Amino acid sequence: MAHRHLSRSIVLQSLFEWDFRKLSDDTITDVVSRDITEYGPGLEDDAFILTLAKDVLRHRAVVDDIIAKAAPDWPLEKINVVDRNILRMGLTELLFGDREQVPPKVAINESIELAKAFGGENSSKFVNGVLGAVYKEIGEPGKDEVSRRKKDEPVDFEKLPIEKKVGAVVYAIHDGMIYLALVHDIFGYWTLSKGSLEENETPEDGIVRDIGEEIGLPLVVKTVLGENEYIASHPEKGKIRKQVTYFLGEAPFQSLQLEQKDGLTDAKWFPVTEVPNLTTYEDTVAMIQKSVEFITSNQS
Repeated sequence: MAHRHLSRSIVLQSLFEWDFRKLSDDTITDVVSRDITEYGPGLEDDAFILTLAKDVLRHRAVVDDIIAKAAPDWPLEKINVVDRNILRMGLTELLFGDREQVPPKVAINESIELAKAFGGENSSKFVNGVLGAVYKEIGEPGKDEVSRRKKDEPVDFEKLPIEKKVGAVVYAIHDGMIYLALVHDIFGYWTLSKGSLEENETPEDGIVRDIGEEIGLPLVVKTVLGENEYIASHPEKGKIRKQVTYFLGEAPFQSLQLEQKDGLTDAKWFPVTEVPNLTTYEDTVAMIQKSVEFITSNQS
């Protein structure tokens, strides 16, 4: 086990004791010292351990607020003690750490490994989902920080790896009204179902499969709404060209079955008249407006 990984394990155990026993912040030095003696005798990284533990407590208010916004369906006190403190450690290193010493992808990966080692069956997925989503939502800190060797090298757009995705506005006609099936993400937005294409899969087949898996509906594709392309930074893969094809599809008005998926918390049908009152993304609104125009113009 690498020394830094062992050091983070000791920090986690110290924070677990501090949190579980509801100790005051000024006891953390004694707790850390005792845990180093028990779990890491002779470890030369003890300064890192104490510094990280204190940093977590110092930035706790800001970090806890971010966790609450990133996982609104999981109040902080309902997240188990291990996962809660892994998230605190990961976000503290991600947002307030020295990125020369701890790059963002290292902070995220180390947190995932701690969740696998000390958490429950679903802890690593939960931690990965929250940290990965927060990393992207807050602007992917450190994505523009490059090594001196590569600082002046331009990004060749044509050489970036491409990830093809599909999304859909899903509608149903019920009692003469138009209903839309939307999914709710961890940041509190109602948005469109979206997924990645599998190898050798057409966009049409991909969106039918994705809607079936994500919200349990059989989809009939009606038309292509448009395409969008943007560059995203992945914490492990680097910069990626994401190409998204959006469809309009009709489905029966039946109960939605949301797939257990990182980043999504709910799925629901809405009368189209209620959509303007929802918290949604700008690109979602544009696709919905285009869809409603198509549906109304093609109704008999």
